[in-house]
Amino acid sequence: MDFLAEYGLFLAETVTVTVAIVIVVVIIAANTSRGRQPDEGHLEVRCLNDQLDHQRDTLEAAVLGKKASRRQYKARARERKKSHGTLRRVYVLNFEGDLQASATDRLRHEVTSVLSVAREEDEVVLRLESAGGVVHGYGLAASQLQRIKEHGISLTVAVDKVAASGGYLVACLADKLISSPFAVLGSIGVMAEVPNVHRLLKKYDVDVELLTAGEFKRTLTVFGENTKEGREKFIEELEDVHKLFKEHVARHRPVVDIEAVSTGESWYGPRALDRKLSDELATSDAYLAKCCEDAEVYEVRWAIRRSSIERLRQRFVALLGQHRLGDYVNSDLWRGFWRV
Repeated sequence: MDFLAEYGLFLAETVTVTVAIVIVVVIIAANTSRGRQPDEGHLEVRCLNDQLDHQRDTLEAAVLGKKASRRQYKARARERKKSHGTLRRVYVLNFEGDLQASATDRLRHEVTSVLSVAREEDEVVLRLESAGGVVHGYGLAASQLQRIKEHGISLTVAVDKVAASGGYLVACLADKLISSPFAVLGSIGVMAEVPNVHRLLKKYDVDVELLTAGEFKRTLTVFGENTKEGREKFIEELEDVHKLFKEHVARHRPVVDIEAVSTGESWYGPRALDRKLSDELATSDAYLAKCCEDAEVYEVRWAIRRSSIERLRQRFVALLGQHRLGDYVNSDLWRGFWRV
């Protein structure tokens, strides 16, 4: 037992020292970065036609020889020059969703940029990967895609791995939704977890004072004793968010039987296709390669350059932000933790 006690003390000291070092580094990085002009981001554009042609040219040179491949290259170059500016354009965006839907900030810049030049005959393809997250974050991401539809631009969403819960809330806005054969779609449901340590505190005679104004300012609490009325109100609000989710999916994909697919279940590609949750089985690579045959395809990305120290500082701040005591105390923030 003495060994375990000493080991536990050593481990606690080690963790304390490590955290202290990280905090010092973060403070130094923050002070160093003060006064610098922040990088607000810039747009990066890559022509996927050129990338595909380069790959083809490299392989043809190895297979056909330099002379034959050069003739093929010149013929394609003449065709590209002749058709340049006359073909429709396809703009490719990428959305990799996390719990907070933090990619939405980049998405809004990308959508704004694309809409400044897109024509009615053009198309936007969003490659989306997300297993869901907070309601308000993914709701805002969906609103960014709604801007594309309001401009009369065709929107395609391609899912290679997963578009579940909040991910599907965004994906269902597509005019055409394609998924790979083993992509996961659906999970049209809402969840919330609220830990409660009231009995533990009561065991050690710890009282928690909770003062509120408003009948339902607090529904469920972490430290206090939860009531039947508070639990019922919490579930009522949870059900209302689920109702909004179902209405959203039904509005943008009226072909689905919303009651049959809104049970919180998810399905792989073919099963999702049977339930009208998607329109076609294909990978994003296959779809974009096909687009390159009759369109100019551009990948658009909003990039922000950050130093390694800045990235460390932001990760540390994000880690603290996910575990702030206030997040567990404030009932309004619990509503922010409802996940789709």
